[in-house]
Amino acid sequence: MNLRQIRYFCEVVDAGGGSAAAKRLFVAPTAISAQLTLLEQNLGGELFDRSTRPMQLTSLGKFFYPRAKELLIQATRLEEESRQVASGSGGWLGIGFIRSTLFSLLPSVIKNYRAQNPEVHLDLVEVLSEYQEEGLRQHRIDVGISRFIGLFERHADMHYEVIINDPFMAALPIDHPLAELDTFPISAFKQLPFILYPKDPRSPFGQKILTHLEEKGIRPTVTHEAIEIHTALALVGAGLGGTLVSGSITPNNRRDVVFLPVDDIDISTTLVAVTRKDEANPLLDNFIKMLIANTTTQKKDA
Repeated sequence: MNLRQIRYFCEVVDAGGGSAAAKRLFVAPTAISAQLTLLEQNLGGELFDRSTRPMQLTSLGKFFYPRAKELLIQATRLEEESRQVASGSGGWLGIGFIRSTLFSLLPSVIKNYRAQNPEVHLDLVEVLSEYQEEGLRQHRIDVGISRFIGLFERHADMHYEVIINDPFMAALPIDHPLAELDTFPISAFKQLPFILYPKDPRSPFGQKILTHLEEKGIRPTVTHEAIEIHTALALVGAGLGGTLVSGSITPNNRRDVVFLPVDDIDISTTLVAVTRKDEANPLLDNFIKMLIANTTTQKKDA
């Protein structure tokens, strides 16, 4: 399977037939037919029902078409952006981020960065911290915005820039009796159902929280496990329990959730910018400076 075959297939669908597609592409109809046959052989099934006039897409064709269109769009974008980078008229910056940074930090940084660097394309990739170094080594991203609890493993081929030390806060349903308190007693998790996140085999984040609670003599009942923090907070808002979240995400967050400082908690999170070590990239350096400056401004405003 190659891009020519995919392009010919999409053109046949868009034009309504092989002859019309051939005219649009300035090729012979037999060339269209030959490439479609090769594509179908590669996929192991027919994309068109040729017994109908005009031809109709088969189930395989209906599945394949929107994905093929998206692939062509991505290929065109890749070519255009690569030409810009090669000519020096633009740049590309891959940013891996965890979902919690969408609550406060990332949107304003991206907005300011784009305003100052309109020629730079920002490729935003949502990915858990545990997968970001893999993306960095593959050059899929240039920086990973990660969140860790306590000490974390630092690899020799990576550089780690601390953006902010971020204390935990308790997230409670707004109508819960404990929501009226000024601070949340950590021992209350003995009775309050706990919502754990993220649900991923490679992430120790939730388990580290549970381990700390157990060290305090608290064994919370985990009633729900959420894939990511948005879901966890939605479950809290629905009154299904409480959880612990990093303090930086709490401003301007959900109206059905109350966030309280936590008494007697000895762990916190650290937001870190992870990059490939000893790699010069002025575009990246500027982005990280904006990250740090943004968190400094937020602290002053708090």
